[in-house]
This record gives sequence, structure tokens and C-alpha cells, in this order.
Amino acid sequence: MNDPIGDMLTRIRNSQARGKSTVMTPASKLRAWVLDVLADEGYIRGYEKGTDENGHPTLIISLKYFDGTPVIREIKRVSKPGRRVYMGVKDIPSVRQGLGVSIVSTPKGVMSDAAARSANVGGEVLCTVF
Repeated sequence: MNDPIGDMLTRIRNSQARGKSTVMTPASKLRAWVLDVLADEGYIRGYEKGTDENGHPTLIISLKYFDGTPVIREIKRVSKPGRRVYMGVKDIPSVRQGLGVSIVSTPKGVMSDAAARSANVGGEVLCTVF
């Protein structure tokens, strides 16, 4: 797999389109950090660690719905393996005039765009969520 974050975002997108309550994805530290930001911002209920039938570690993500519609309307990968996107603190985009969130990987950890601005750090823009 070339793009683990893109794979996780696609699994979330597809599961919400089918109305699933949970989705499983292979576990990694970066995926868990991205899920921490999504949970802190209120886009997912949370996640827990588990194992699949072969004993490999997985993350079980609990998706969030409001009146039957998914809370995440749009989730896009910005920085891809073929084209990394780095931005300074002043250049980090606001998503939908501040209604959405950009998830940024900074030297101080993975955080939302608002947290990166308050910590005055830039970094790699992983994805945007609305």
C-alpha cells in the first residue's frame, strides 16, 4: 500500500456512503494521530484498537451520524505520496471559511489547522475535512 492515510480516508468515505456504524483499518501511529484529531473535532465518535482474524493490529473507527446523514460531508487527501504539500503557519488554508478542518503534521505532532496556528507551526497538510 502506497498511501495508508488515503486508504483510511477512503474506507471512512465508503463506509459512510453505505451507512455503516463502524469501519476497520490497519493500525499505525500516524493513522491513530489523524483519528485523534477527527475525534477531538467531533467528526467521529472515536476509535479503539483491536486485531483482525490473522492477528494483525487494526483500528476500529466508530462513525458519527446526525439525523441519518454522516457528520463528515467531505474528506479529501491534500498531500499525496507523489506530491507532498508543505505550508507555513501563515499559508495553512481555512476550509469552508473555518467551518471545516485541515489536519496538519507538524514538528509538534499531528493537529488541526487552528491548533497549528495557535502553536505558530506549519507543516505537511495531510487532509481537509468538512
